[in-house]
Amino acid sequence: MTPFTAEQLMAAHKANVEILFGLTNKAFEGVEKLVELNLQVAKSSLAEAAESTTAALSVKDAQELMALQASMLQPTAEKAAAYSRHLYDIAAGTSAEVTKVAEAQMADAQKKTMAMVDTAIKNAPAGSENAVALVKSAVAAANNALESVQKAAKQAADVAEANFTAVTNSAVKASQTATKATRRAA
Repeated sequence: MTPFTAEQLMAAHKANVEILFGLTNKAFEGVEKLVELNLQVAKSSLAEAAESTTAALSVKDAQELMALQASMLQPTAEKAAAYSRHLYDIAAGTSAEVTKVAEAQMADAQKKTMAMVDTAIKNAPAGSENAVALVKSAVAAANNALESVQKAAKQAADVAEANFTAVTNSAVKASQTATKATRRAA
């Protein structure tokens, strides 16, 4: 096996720094999207609060107040669900970008490891077949374990997204049911 040259080490460090800055930029993009979303929510919430306050101050009786409350319940739940969905999309998008880079790095590392193992095997002394087989087996097992972990993580993310969607839909349906019941009572 040949040791790394200074040029190879510098190239590897440069590539790692570029990856680090790329990931940092992706993280900042996610934070920017989150800040933008929260500013939009804050602006619309302030406008809606002013509108709701004005409407509440113009109510003349209890029945009109109940109707006003009922009219506000469902849109509020739907807006909360939409906000949660946006928040989840931002987090999932940022995570997907980081995962894509990590998977590419892992694939590259696996390829380099296999090249190094192949070089070592070619240069192995006679009579070391058992050790070579053991090394090949260990590398294959490590690659299989890594692939299994990646598949399990993706499945877990898919299940979490499905659960999130189901909970969000249930919350919106519950608010619609509550709104209808409140309207009937008013």
